[in-house]
Amino acid sequence: MKITSGTIARTIWLFIALLNQVLLIAGKEILPFAEDEIYEVISLIFTASASIVAWWRNNSFTRKAIMADEIMRKDG
Repeated sequence: MKITSGTIARTIWLFIALLNQVLLIAGKEILPFAEDEIYEVISLIFTASASIVAWWRNNSFTRKAIMADEIMRKDG
C-alpha cells in the first residue's frame, strides 16, 4: 500500500497554488514578468483549477482509504 503518484502530484499542485495566493496577498510576485491584473487572473485560474482537481479526485492518504481504493479496483 502506498500513496499514488497522482495523489502526490495533485497535493503538490494545490500547495503551490495556495502558497502563490498567500504570497500574492503579501505583495510578492512569483511571476515577475506579469502585469498586476494579468498576474491576478493567472493566479486565480491556477488556484481554482488546482482546487477543483484536488476536490474532484479521490485523494487517499490514510491506510484505510488506500486499502479501500485497492478493494474498489479489484471489485470494479
